[in-house]
Amino acid sequence: MKLRIEDNTLRLRLSEEEVAQFAQAGRVAAVVPLAPGPDGQLTYALQRTDDDSTAAAQALRVAYTPGALSVLVPAGLAQDWLQPAEISLAGTVDMTDGQELRILVEKDLGCRH
Repeated sequence: MKLRIEDNTLRLRLSEEEVAQFAQAGRVAAVVPLAPGPDGQLTYALQRTDDDSTAAAQALRVAYTPGALSVLVPAGLAQDWLQPAEISLAGTVDMTDGQELRILVEKDLGCRH
């Protein structure tokens, strides 16, 4: 899984195998070692969440703790994205001070011959 962070945009690109893992387990994660020791790594993940009836729960969200970043996808939205014709998920999260974080999750399927 590829992570790209630029300005106020967070983008995840998943390989075909990672999309299959997400479909099966509801979560796919990767770890980037940034410094020696267990506290010196960044774990980033795409994780399915239970649907809720509120409109806010039907949108992409982000959970962040030091060393861990997760993009949270409601189950209904995840199910739609897993359909073969759907390539990307996009959303915007309101942050403090009127800023927005744009989120893009894409299937990185490459060229098919």
